[in-house]
Amino acid sequence: MENRQIKEKIAGFLPEAVFVTEEPLMVSVAPMQLPELASWLRNDPELLFDYLVCMTGEDSGEELGVIYHLRSTVHGHSLVLRTATSDRENPELPSVSSIWATANLNEREVYGFFGIRFINHPDMRRLFLRNDWVGYPLRKDYNADPKINPVRLESEESLDVVPAYELHETEEGFDIEEKENVLFDNEEYVVNIGPQHPATHGVLRFRVQLDGETVRKVDVNCGYIHRGIEKMCESLTYPQTLALTDRLDYLSAHQNRHALCLCIEEAMGIEVPERVKYIRTIMDELTRIASHLLFWSTFCMDLGALTAFFYGFRDREKILDMFEETCGGRLIMNYNVIGGVMQDIHPNLIGRIKEFIKYLPPMLKEYHEVFTGNVIAQQRMHGIGVLSREYAISYGVTGPSGRASGWACDVRKIAPYGVYDKVDFKEVVRHDGDVYGRYMVRMDEILESLHILEQLVDNIPAGDYAVKTKPIIRLPEGRYFKSVEACRGEFGVYIESRGDKYPYRLKFRSPGLPLISVVDLLARDGKIADLIAVGGSLDYVVPDIDR
Repeated sequence: MENRQIKEKIAGFLPEAVFVTEEPLMVSVAPMQLPELASWLRNDPELLFDYLVCMTGEDSGEELGVIYHLRSTVHGHSLVLRTATSDRENPELPSVSSIWATANLNEREVYGFFGIRFINHPDMRRLFLRNDWVGYPLRKDYNADPKINPVRLESEESLDVVPAYELHETEEGFDIEEKENVLFDNEEYVVNIGPQHPATHGVLRFRVQLDGETVRKVDVNCGYIHRGIEKMCESLTYPQTLALTDRLDYLSAHQNRHALCLCIEEAMGIEVPERVKYIRTIMDELTRIASHLLFWSTFCMDLGALTAFFYGFRDREKILDMFEETCGGRLIMNYNVIGGVMQDIHPNLIGRIKEFIKYLPPMLKEYHEVFTGNVIAQQRMHGIGVLSREYAISYGVTGPSGRASGWACDVRKIAPYGVYDKVDFKEVVRHDGDVYGRYMVRMDEILESLHILEQLVDNIPAGDYAVKTKPIIRLPEGRYFKSVEACRGEFGVYIESRGDKYPYRLKFRSPGLPLISVVDLLARDGKIADLIAVGGSLDYVVPDIDR
């Protein structure tokens, strides 16, 4: 459906709606109108905006608000929705977590950084910061004086009863009731897994309610390594912000940086040389293979297969050697820049890639012999942690984990960038939805990435590896959003520019946050050992979550 038709339908349903921009189509509504409009947008068969791509808190100066990027997985059209409140002392907006499940953790993130309480949200705790933190760091008037929030050596008391706010209709209008929801009661047995635990893949803490060895509930606790990257970007020039993207999901470093460069280049109207598009695509696919090899290594080790861990690291090393030769780095590459890449590819790169394309397929067969076909591995994977397609979309679980549930969500196919429209590759989609499905999608994607590299490596066109840009880069005033297919799913970049050399607001759409949001759903009523298998199969990277 075209934007004009979407606009007409929305205007017919809600005449009070204000259309801010035409491309992309952005509509602004009053807070009290949001729940009804959001529910209609989600359920109307002609619109069916079933996927909440990104949710961004914002401080415009006069108002505190939220921007929702919506997409229909059925029709493919997009919409940007905005609501805001002028009450900075006691900001309140309605929750949409009952409409899109991914809003649950996103609203907690917005609450922690902007202080916006979401009415009818079941758990209004901060997600990343301590609940006794003073102030809201992403507000423009935040006081960062360290005396206000000194380093506390004592542990924060875990909340077993969580705050919530409910909206009730009365004769006079509406009334907000403050209440408490019980997360764990005194009778329940709760253990900590993490934050210092190898199978949490980083400093992530699960509070797990157990009944014997059976998991009854999982409460995810983030915020142990939060570095304030989005806040830092507000005081950095656009070229300076690039370095921070490599340090989010460091196993998708090229792809993260690619997304930010694409967003800035599109806003500026920069067309990069064809050679740059080929190089970026090649680097993205090498990154994907390296990441999936690391997934295989660590997942197998989580399930007790130590030999496999060494096999995967041995083969990943070959890709890191290629990165080191061309980029100078092995993990943090700092290669993509606005308008191109930092320097041209190393003369050895093409030859090395050709050798690697021949080398890896026989090794993958050996991987399957060593681990995949093992009867214990099969029992640990089949039927464990099943995620349906409907829940994958509602929670925003993209990437290999979403495709394992039958959701064809590959950004390379939906909105091609680089030279993905010029290569032939299969989007790997399975319908198992379990640990085994998520495992096999990644193993099959390695072969597809090799197939892409095979098509590109001999066809890199001659030309410049970058275009000249102005010494000081300013984006035209406006809002911009761009996403790419990173190793763990859709990685998005949202920029709000006021015409300065610094972004007014820069938000990264983390593919990892939706992944941890489904851990409770997938692990409930399974064994505690299954929780480890589920976490390993989701393949989240914690710095991508704790931005």
